Amino acid sequence: MATESTAETADEPTTGCTDDLAFDVFARDCPSREALKHVTDRWGSLTLGALLDGTFRFNELRRRVSGVSEKMLAQTLHALERDGLVHREAQQTNPPRVDYALTPLGHQVAGQLQMLIALVEDRMPEVLRARERYDARHAGG
Repeated sequence: MATESTAETADEPTTGCTDDLAFDVFARDCPSREALKHVTDRWGSLTLGALLDGTFRFNELRRRVSGVSEKMLAQTLHALERDGLVHREAQQTNPPRVDYALTPLGHQVAGQLQMLIALVEDRMPEVLRARERYDARHAGG
C-alpha cells in the first residue's frame, strides 16, 4: 500500500517544481510561471523585442517601447535581468552611462517571441475581421 506524500493532498496539488520533477508552468507555485509572466506581459515582451535590435541606454529603450513609463520600464528591466535575460552594464563615465542588452538566453527567448510577434502582425487583418464580427453580434446586448 502506497503512502500519500505530504505534498500531495486533495487541497494542495504538487507544484511540479521540486528538485526531482521537471518545471511545470501550469503548477501554481512553480517559478517558471513567474519567469513566463516576465517574458509575456506587455512591457516584458516589448522590451525583449526591442532589445533584439541591439544595445540600448535606458532612455533610448524607453523611446523605442512607446508608452512605457519610466517606473514600469525600470521594473521590467530589473525582472528580466534577474531572470538572466537582460544584461545591465553600468559604465563609470561622467555622466554615468548604463546600457542594456540581451544575454545569450535572452536572445533565444526574444527570438522565439519575435516569431510570435511576426505571426500576430501578419494575421492582424483576420483578427480585425473577427473583432468586427464579434462586435456586430454583441452590439447593444
